[in-house]
Amino acid sequence: MSADPRQRFAALLQQPDDRIDLVDAALCIAQEAEPDRDLGFCTALLDEIAASIAPYLPPERYPLRWLKVINEHLFQKWGFQGNTDNYYDPRNSYLPEVLERRTGIPITLSLVYWAVAQRLNFPMEGVGMPGHFLLRPQGPDLEIYVDAFHQGEILFPQDCEARLRSIYGDTAALRSQDLVPVSHRYFIGRMLLNLKVIYIKTGSLAPALRTVEQLLLLDPQRAQEHRDRGLILYELERWQEAYPALERYVQLQETPGVDGRRAQDLPIIRQLLETIRSALPRESFD
Repeated sequence: MSADPRQRFAALLQQPDDRIDLVDAALCIAQEAEPDRDLGFCTALLDEIAASIAPYLPPERYPLRWLKVINEHLFQKWGFQGNTDNYYDPRNSYLPEVLERRTGIPITLSLVYWAVAQRLNFPMEGVGMPGHFLLRPQGPDLEIYVDAFHQGEILFPQDCEARLRSIYGDTAALRSQDLVPVSHRYFIGRMLLNLKVIYIKTGSLAPALRTVEQLLLLDPQRAQEHRDRGLILYELERWQEAYPALERYVQLQETPGVDGRRAQDLPIIRQLLETIRSALPRESFD
């Protein structure tokens, strides 16, 4: 296996979705951010947490009983908790930081929970509810949801709707698709999108570029990421690289999607392309 985290990440994504190890993917993302850091402690710690829980699990595999035991250990003994003081700290989106600091946001705490449950042979699935992220035990008839950000609180569908309204207001309505389990690629993509938004808002262009390029490995046809990559490269004055990224965005947007809509920012992006073209030597485009 390549030592380069970007190459390892790309290789992971070549596997069937259900065979993508979320922990491995998260560690590739973290390793690219901190190439010199030894991340071996992450899997060792997850193994240790699972091993400390296993003796307390009841022999009957009743999901609510198992969840109760996992919650007691993960959040009380090990001290994991949602970071309500500094929610938008980028460290909340990197698995090694979450494991080391015992705090994170819903999706990374869900990843810790998922990884521990996996080691206990109690498989769980991510649920990408709008504005929040949950888990649920695998099983076609199980409408039980776990909120890892709130100490593993057990939710039923009506509780999920109440949580949605606490985020978006009393008029928000939970749709059936909001509680459908998500793919592993979606899980990873949502972690990366959180990071991208944080970095762009704070003007951290180099890590924002890295995150956008990781998102493009997940979905090379994602037009918005080509646009954002081009805009970041433009801000970094890497205009010769910005041009093909923005050009690719225009090409993708000029091919109508299912709904036939075009992006409203196309005139602005075309003008930016003209600006870059006029600023660079003609041979740059041969």
